[in-house]
Amino acid sequence: MEKQESVLKSDCNAKCSKVQAEVNELENIISCGNDDNDLCGSNYYLENLFERLNSGKTELTVKLREIVLLKRQLDDVPSQAELIQYEHRFSELYVHIQEKLRQTRKFYATFNALLEIKDLMVKETSLLNSISSQFEDAITSTTGRMKLIDSMEGITKGTQQKLEKEQSVLQAEQRICDAVKERYAAAIAEQRSCYSLLKALQVSMVFPILKFKHSFSSLRRKQSSITRKHAS
Repeated sequence: MEKQESVLKSDCNAKCSKVQAEVNELENIISCGNDDNDLCGSNYYLENLFERLNSGKTELTVKLREIVLLKRQLDDVPSQAELIQYEHRFSELYVHIQEKLRQTRKFYATFNALLEIKDLMVKETSLLNSISSQFEDAITSTTGRMKLIDSMEGITKGTQQKLEKEQSVLQAEQRICDAVKERYAAAIAEQRSCYSLLKALQVSMVFPILKFKHSFSSLRRKQSSITRKHAS
């Protein structure tokens, strides 16, 4: 946009300068001329030049408007410093959002854990109340004892199923944890390998430079020795 603006300005200035030079030249001719025919021709030429001058001014006005529009568009484009500042602000916002997301997940996990504990406590209370209500009947009658035994077997079966379900969930989470640990170990090994390769590359780059410096220093010493011998 700046290049386009400079081109428009130079073009308009060149046209205005050309027309103004022609006007000045015609004024000199009029001031020095004495012939009527020349004067009439000069008047016609002067009118033509004034028309061209007005046309040039109109065109210059249009070009100036275009330049102003280009300047506004150029001002709307953010600078490099502003882009860097925006990048920093977006980075800070991203970190803040990630922290809020981590806290939200933690709160949800805590809420779900407490809700599960509440459900277990409610079930445990209900179970104890059921056992307490059936215990008195079990003491006084055989039917009550059989009913209590059946109830206890059902409770035991349900508890065993719940335990197996929780163990399967625990095993799945353990497999996920082991996979994450393996990926972490592989990433650490890769990082160490990259560090070793980088160090070897640095050594391989520094050694030729040191060797070149040593050779150059030896050559300079030999040259100085030869110069001293010739001088003596």
